[in-house]
Amino acid sequence: MASYLRPTGLPEALGALAAQARTVLAGGTDHYPARVLATPDEDILDISALPGLRAIEARGDHWRLPCLATWTDLLLADLPPLFDGLRAAARQVGGRQVQNAGTLVGNLCNASPAADGIPCLLALDARVELVSMAGLRCLPVAAFLRGSRRTARRADELVAAVLIPRPARPARASFHKLGGRRYLVISVAMVAVVAEFAADGRIALARVAVGACNAMATRLPALEAALTGARPDPALVDADHLAPLAPIDDVRASADYRREAVLELLRRAVGDLVA
Repeated sequence: MASYLRPTGLPEALGALAAQARTVLAGGTDHYPARVLATPDEDILDISALPGLRAIEARGDHWRLPCLATWTDLLLADLPPLFDGLRAAARQVGGRQVQNAGTLVGNLCNASPAADGIPCLLALDARVELVSMAGLRCLPVAAFLRGSRRTARRADELVAAVLIPRPARPARASFHKLGGRRYLVISVAMVAVVAEFAADGRIALARVAVGACNAMATRLPALEAALTGARPDPALVDADHLAPLAPIDDVRASADYRREAVLELLRRAVGDLVA
């Protein structure tokens, strides 16, 4: 028979995961809709009562976004322009009720190709903090994601937080998403750009990621190289930079439409970086 456990301490939670495989539940905004038609026989670990895992904190060389931090928590936090892209994604994740309950880490662990937060986390060079009875380990987001709905989290591990490194220089970020309507929609395509700037206003470092066009969000290294050393200019974005993408035809859009959409979204995102 399936069991439900809601621990009030981290050791109890990790002990439960070490004893048997459990589905981890936080905000539940992805969990419950996926089980409307069929309810699997699964053991649940509800982590919503764990203390000290919600407040977003600045810690020396990084920011820590813990596993119970919601999208609303992100929007209310005192964060620099580096987070403007992730904030823009937060405003478009479902409606207000979803933003109040859904967590950034849950969105990451769900590992949907259309997860709004993941391109931003890739562009932010984020790392994933995993904890278990055996200890702590950290993985880059790109290594944590293994494909559509698959991650590197072991059954005995809990994703405790996402860590965002402090940039070496002033940084700005942008996020653009295209869907069938403005809100409450699954992405047809989305892009995230983070750029660090030299004193002369040129881009010293760029990271660009695209979501909903591959089995998992994908960086565009050729575009990153084209932006580095230049001033922000949408004209720098070229169709050849989209080579790593392999969009599909589905009910939301054709592959060709997705490519055209990504090209336009990237030009808008680069334009946002102009001071």
